[in-house]
Amino acid sequence: MHVRRQRLRRPRAWLACAAMLALALAGVVQASKVYRWVDAAGHVRYGDRAEAQAAGQPVAVSRTRAEPSAIARLRIEAAGDARQAWIDNLLAGPIEVLLHADPGAAAASDPPLPARATVPAQSRTLVARILLGNPVLHVTAVPGTPNARPRDVEYGYPLQTTALRIQQAWGGGFSHADAENRHAVDFATAVGTPVLAARDGVVMQSEGAFEDADPDEDADGLDARANFVRILHDDGSMALYAHLQPDGVLARIGQQVRRGQVIGLSGNTGRSTAPHLHFVVQANRGLRLESVPFRMFGPGGILRFAAAQPGGD
Repeated sequence: MHVRRQRLRRPRAWLACAAMLALALAGVVQASKVYRWVDAAGHVRYGDRAEAQAAGQPVAVSRTRAEPSAIARLRIEAAGDARQAWIDNLLAGPIEVLLHADPGAAAASDPPLPARATVPAQSRTLVARILLGNPVLHVTAVPGTPNARPRDVEYGYPLQTTALRIQQAWGGGFSHADAENRHAVDFATAVGTPVLAARDGVVMQSEGAFEDADPDEDADGLDARANFVRILHDDGSMALYAHLQPDGVLARIGQQVRRGQVIGLSGNTGRSTAPHLHFVVQANRGLRLESVPFRMFGPGGILRFAAAQPGGD
């Protein structure tokens, strides 16, 4: 699926977006600016500027930051002479993370970097303790658990309409050739059509603040800017419903939804040539998302998506 960068409205709350659509689809993790000083006892301390200044000590900015991501946040906490690297999971479902340092950085940590971890829904996990050095740290984060075992389940039709027109099916050459979207389907539908949960699950991630693109916006710069809902299933797989209209997310983060329940309104946000719903089932295959084949019952019976069909995303 291609998605286009949209112009955001005025700042508003947005939990965990995006990764990566499928990732992706995501927002920006707050950069971690950590101040370093030596306390009265001679111990190296890390914290915010206010804490350092309250101790009456000069401060220096520690070279620590997180990579842009919508699903995780890096936190550095002092622990004696060491630093603890914690990852906050911003989603209502598990994520897998990789903590790594700039190449060639002189550092010692426990466990050694790069370090991987799975962080449960809306919680935090200690990923590593930095024992020596002051490396620039980066975080790579992917929705879902690498232990996902997708079952063969029949999915419901994800639109509240009896009309059926497929713009692009499995393996579509326009935007369904990569691993994340190889088994995606684009259902053509009018803007504002109710989008239905195709399977029971939990809303783990969503974005509804992007507006439609302006005609003069650069297509290459419009990737990863579609409104969407990501629903986690009980087998660890995740369904992505994308290109929703502005303010078209009707389900809240952490909400339990049932098959057939309205979760949003279709639209044309993102890199989209015509209104449609992009539907794909994905699983985390170890710090990477892959789409998985699925069965679906549509308005006229069982739907088959063995080959791409003419049309555009």
